[in-house]
Amino acid sequence: MMKKDTIYIISLFIAGLTIFSSCTGNFEEYNTKTTGYGEDKQIQDFKLYTNPIDIVEQGIYFNYDWGSGKNWPYQIMQNLSSDMFCGYFHDFNGSFNDKNSTYNLNDGWTSTTWINTYGYILPAAQKAIDLNKDLYPAFVGVTKILKVELMHRIADLYGPIVYTQFGIKTGSDPDDLKTAYYAFFSDLDDAQQLINDYIKSAPNNNTFADADILTQGGTYPEWIKFSNSLRLRLAMRISNVDRTKAEYEAKKALDPNNGGVLELSSEIIQVSGKNGYTNPLGEINKGWLEVHMNANMESYLLGYEDPRTQKYFEKSIEAYENEIDDNGNYVYGETRKDVNYYGQYKGIRQGTGTTHNYYKGHSISTVTPNTPAILMTAAEVWFLRAEAALRGYVDAGKEGEYYKKGVQTSFEQWGAGSADLYLESQNTPAGYKDAFGKENNPTIYDIAAQSNVTPKWEDAVAQEEKLEKIAVQKWLAIYPEGCEAWAEQRRTGYPKLFEVYHNNSQGTIDSKTGIRRLIFPQALKNDNPTQYNQLLRLLGGADNGGTRLWWDVGRNIF
Repeated sequence: MMKKDTIYIISLFIAGLTIFSSCTGNFEEYNTKTTGYGEDKQIQDFKLYTNPIDIVEQGIYFNYDWGSGKNWPYQIMQNLSSDMFCGYFHDFNGSFNDKNSTYNLNDGWTSTTWINTYGYILPAAQKAIDLNKDLYPAFVGVTKILKVELMHRIADLYGPIVYTQFGIKTGSDPDDLKTAYYAFFSDLDDAQQLINDYIKSAPNNNTFADADILTQGGTYPEWIKFSNSLRLRLAMRISNVDRTKAEYEAKKALDPNNGGVLELSSEIIQVSGKNGYTNPLGEINKGWLEVHMNANMESYLLGYEDPRTQKYFEKSIEAYENEIDDNGNYVYGETRKDVNYYGQYKGIRQGTGTTHNYYKGHSISTVTPNTPAILMTAAEVWFLRAEAALRGYVDAGKEGEYYKKGVQTSFEQWGAGSADLYLESQNTPAGYKDAFGKENNPTIYDIAAQSNVTPKWEDAVAQEEKLEKIAVQKWLAIYPEGCEAWAEQRRTGYPKLFEVYHNNSQGTIDSKTGIRRLIFPQALKNDNPTQYNQLLRLLGGADNGGTRLWWDVGRNIF
């Protein structure tokens, strides 16, 4: 059970937390590595000071076991929202497909990211900062970077958040997104100063290495690169609404005197299997067979004849007899091998609202429980640099060079060979053909390609088309990290995604525009109406999935 000095901050703004009490009461006991040795030993090997940081590292890409399984929280927190809304994945499970898939948002799912983050992960970050601030300031620096990575995801999902006032006994007032983003940049400044000061005093002493499950080498300079790369990501996120700040932060991130950014294909920020972590997406995928290719991935990967397709997804392994129910839908039948999609890469279109399992044979992800959970790659950073150059922030005129570098870096990361031919390709995204449809209308779910953009870079085209190329390739490269993919798709409008077939949002989400955010936990209305009303005021719109966030203005402003 968490200590009293961190519990009080939870009750200020977490709604409905009591429903989780039976499975979360032993949270720290389950997720700290203290068993078998006393506090004196923990002090000697830094475990006493890094245990709460370990909670944060494992909590960004959420994977904990409170005694009832550790993969289902991730499924409802991310896989049935961001991972689907960004166009990466879809679940064939019929009991799910009338909810988020059709924009009939399930509060029990959409609330969990907010509740779990504020209930457990952010308090652990604050505890780490308080515990280490006088003894190990470099640990504080690492924690602040993790805190920004954790909380910008929450801000990008919901909108206004509790950040600058988190843990303040006199209140827990929320911040609007602009205030939160400025605070993110400030925390990255503090983090880099603390780490750099430590590096100067002890350049070869990597005291955090044993607890580091995100970087490849466990060194402090890698955390500086992560911080700069994260700064660049956030700078580009606000580029349509605050150009001056975006340009300033982009230049700071890319200043070679500030420690550099991720550049090599081997430089990946990902949650590894160290300290017992397993990838929850992998279990949902391989164990439950509930992570299938989204039709949007099929459209772009197959249309482009992208060599990464086989690295991302497996071919369809089985199909089913075409049995028909009373509504004209094909239903689960005997396995057969001669249906036309067997052995191909096949995705599922969001929003068909089907209530049967006949998509079960479609392509699943290649991610396993042992696959590290990716948070940021060098390929993403090259595409961020390409956009920064396109906007004239830095290295104007080099956007094509950086774009090509991003594609090649992604190919190298995934072992997909040379990207030379791909970068000369004039292929375009493919239309989607549903494998089943309905008996009286077999093409009912088919849809034409939404874009004609190609992988080949062309200097002569307009800025908007260049940005689309950059954004599409970044979307392909940051797979399978759905939170970042969805945020960037909303910000830029790219890639252009298929409309959901059935829209059950009661008019709150426009089908052409698509879903823009997750709703706040609805229990806040009764449990903390003051804070809920503050959040709503700062959001500046209705608490539904159709309200745009601050940085999401619906067009790209160069």
